[in-house]
Amino acid sequence: MLLNLKAEMARKRLTARDLAQVTGLSETSIRNKLAGRTVFTVPEAIKIKVELFPEKDLDMQYLFQEVS
Repeated sequence: MLLNLKAEMARKRLTARDLAQVTGLSETSIRNKLAGRTVFTVPEAIKIKVELFPEKDLDMQYLFQEVS
Protein backbone atom coordinates (compact mmCIF):
# COMPACT_ATOMS: atom_id res chain seq x y z
CA MET A 1 0.00 0.00 0.00
CA LEU A 2 1.12 3.51 -0.69
CA LEU A 3 0.62 4.94 2.78
CA ASN A 4 2.72 8.06 2.21
CA LEU A 5 0.82 8.95 -0.95
CA LYS A 6 -2.49 8.32 0.81
CA ALA A 7 -1.42 10.50 3.76
CA GLU A 8 -0.41 13.35 1.45
CA MET A 9 -3.68 12.99 -0.44
CA ALA A 10 -5.59 13.26 2.85
CA ARG A 11 -3.64 16.38 3.85
CA LYS A 12 -4.67 18.04 0.59
CA ARG A 13 -8.14 16.48 0.59
CA LEU A 14 -7.45 14.79 -2.74
CA THR A 15 -9.45 11.80 -3.91
CA ALA A 16 -8.91 8.92 -6.31
CA ARG A 17 -10.98 10.96 -8.76
CA ASP A 18 -8.40 13.78 -8.57
CA LEU A 19 -5.58 11.36 -9.39
CA ALA A 20 -7.68 9.82 -12.16
CA GLN A 21 -8.19 13.22 -13.77
CA VAL A 22 -4.46 13.98 -13.69
CA THR A 23 -3.38 10.61 -15.05
CA GLY A 24 -6.23 9.90 -17.44
CA LEU A 25 -6.93 6.59 -15.69
CA SER A 26 -10.23 5.38 -14.28
CA GLU A 27 -10.99 5.75 -10.58
CA THR A 28 -11.02 1.96 -10.33
CA SER A 29 -7.48 1.78 -11.74
CA ILE A 30 -6.32 4.43 -9.28
CA ARG A 31 -7.94 2.60 -6.35
CA ASN A 32 -6.21 -0.63 -7.43
CA LYS A 33 -2.88 1.18 -7.59
CA LEU A 34 -3.39 2.83 -4.18
CA ALA A 35 -4.24 -0.56 -2.69
CA GLY A 36 -1.09 -2.11 -4.17
CA ARG A 37 -2.92 -4.50 -6.50
CA THR A 38 -1.23 -2.86 -9.48
CA VAL A 39 1.63 -0.35 -9.67
CA PHE A 40 1.90 3.20 -10.91
CA THR A 41 4.02 3.57 -14.01
CA VAL A 42 6.84 6.10 -13.95
CA PRO A 43 4.96 8.53 -16.25
CA GLU A 44 1.85 8.28 -14.03
CA ALA A 45 3.91 8.90 -10.89
CA ILE A 46 5.59 11.92 -12.50
CA LYS A 47 2.24 13.41 -13.53
CA ILE A 48 0.87 12.99 -10.01
CA LYS A 49 3.94 14.49 -8.40
CA VAL A 50 4.20 17.45 -10.79
CA GLU A 51 0.50 18.30 -10.89
CA LEU A 52 -0.58 17.56 -7.33
CA PHE A 53 2.53 17.65 -5.16
CA PRO A 54 4.89 20.23 -6.70
CA GLU A 55 6.12 21.22 -3.24
CA LYS A 56 7.62 17.77 -2.65
CA ASP A 57 11.26 17.40 -3.60
CA LEU A 58 12.18 15.60 -6.79
CA ASP A 59 12.86 12.33 -5.00
CA MET A 60 9.51 10.62 -5.55
CA GLN A 61 10.51 7.62 -3.50
CA TYR A 62 8.69 9.08 -0.48
CA LEU A 63 5.30 9.34 -2.20
CA PHE A 64 5.47 6.01 -3.99
CA GLN A 65 7.20 3.90 -1.34
CA GLU A 66 5.47 0.53 -0.90
CA VAL A 67 4.58 -0.21 2.71
CA SER A 68 3.21 -3.60 3.64
